[in-house]
This record gives sequence, structure tokens and C-alpha cells, in this order.
Amino acid sequence: MPYITLEEIEVAREKQPLPGRYPVTFGEVELLRDLDRPDGWMLSVGGVPQSYVDLSDPSYLEFSYVQLMATVVDCLPDGPLDAVHIGGGACTFPRYVSAARPGSRHIVVEPDDKLVQLVRDQLRLKSVPRLKVRVLDGRTAAEGLADDFADLFVLDAFSGATMPVELATAGYMAEISRILRPAGTLVINVADGSGLAFVKRVVATVAEVFGHVALLGEPGILRGRRFGNLVIAASPVELPVGPLTRRTAGGLTQARCVWGEDLSKFVAGARPIRDGDAVLAPVPPPVVFG
Repeated sequence: MPYITLEEIEVAREKQPLPGRYPVTFGEVELLRDLDRPDGWMLSVGGVPQSYVDLSDPSYLEFSYVQLMATVVDCLPDGPLDAVHIGGGACTFPRYVSAARPGSRHIVVEPDDKLVQLVRDQLRLKSVPRLKVRVLDGRTAAEGLADDFADLFVLDAFSGATMPVELATAGYMAEISRILRPAGTLVINVADGSGLAFVKRVVATVAEVFGHVALLGEPGILRGRRFGNLVIAASPVELPVGPLTRRTAGGLTQARCVWGEDLSKFVAGARPIRDGDAVLAPVPPPVVFG
């Protein structure tokens, strides 16, 4: 039997990810194989699961909050989308949108250049059509985008397990509004726990800029009974709250869609977040990630 050459080993590595720990610009990440799905891979940062991708099935979404984000996109009018994604990770959501909406174009913003390279090398990022990555922070990247640039703006940026507060301010929401087209949609992943004080302020901030807002989440998280992720959808035009309500209630993740008067009661006078406000994003208790 002939020996395997170094070139053949490198080709094999390009085709099959290698599990293990990898140094990146802002620390270390771990790439874990899913033993239940042959092409399923988890990207973990500091012990916190950050991204999950199935390399052979981009429509498979492991995390419930990503399923809710996908529900928002699925309820939008048919056709390809021009999308901006703040927060890259393994680019789970751009992969999904490209599969669900062929012809979509993506700008992915991720400040960790070594993480971007790792995802390119190990998780076949080049297979995602019409995707460009900009190695920048979320605010700098937004300043460089043109008016009326995007149909979809996805804000899913976390430093470890917390959302950067500078991406939750009224000033940043105004930038997003400028970037979105007149009928564009904003989708935000935000995490909170008991009392939901942070989520309420983020919703109040979004509602100050966008005329139509909805909040999606599992009932236990919406009631503040446990720490978890909620999804905010917003637009200058009316959201498809009817389809959103039906699909969230009947989807893989049993969830609720809160909007209108119910959402106003949920916010209950919470103040919008301004640049410079002393606001701390909530940190999940250790039990959340074992």
C-alpha cells in the first residue's frame, strides 16, 4: 500500500474539519464534532457554544434562537436578500439564508481575523455563495455601509456570552435604519435572565427608531424564569405578525410572538439606551453552560 503524501493529507484536511482547540485573535475556540450528525460541528468560545453548522445541510439549525431568527426570514416576501450580519462565528445564518433564498448576498462583519481564517479553513466558508467578510467591529463596519444597502440586517454579536452594549444604543439603531431599505427588516439576538431589564431596554431602544417591533421567545424566557435568548424583529413597515405568531407557536421551538399593545406592556416604561449610558449586559449564570 503506497504512503499518503503530505499534499493528500492537506487536501483531506480541507475536506474534513479537525476537532480541537485553536488560538484566535481574542482568545481560544474549540471545534467539536457532533456525534449524532456526520457533518455537524460546534464552535465554542470560552466554554460557551457560539455556532453550530451542518456542512451538508445548512437548513439544519441546532439552536432554538437561530430557528426563531429563521422564522422571521421565512415570513418575509419571497426572493433573494441583500443581508448584513454583525457577528460572524461559523456563519450559520448566512448559510441558512443562502440555502432558503438562492441568490442572496451577504456582508459578514467579524472582528476576529483568526477566527475568520479558521472558519474558512475548517468549515468550508468558501462554499457559501456571494459572501464577503469584513474584519471590523460592528460600529465601524456600519459607518462604512451605504444608505439603503440591505434588505436584512442581522445583529448577533456577542463577546463571550454577553452582547456588546455599544451595539444596542439608539445611535447604532439609527445607523441600522439608514442602512436598511424602506421595507427592510432588522433581526437581533439578545440574551437576558430574571426580570429581563436589559431586553426591555433594548426593545425600547429599537422601538424609538423603528415603527414596528416584535419580540420572539420561549415562554419560560419571556417570563424571566430562566436565562436565555430572545429575538427582536423590527422594520419601518408592518411586520408579518400573523404568520410569525402561527409559525412560532407551531415550530420546532414552541415560542410566542409579542407585539403591539402586549409589547408596550412588556417594556413598561423602560428607557432607551444612549451612547455613554452605564449599562451592563447580563452575564448568564454558570449553570447555563454547565
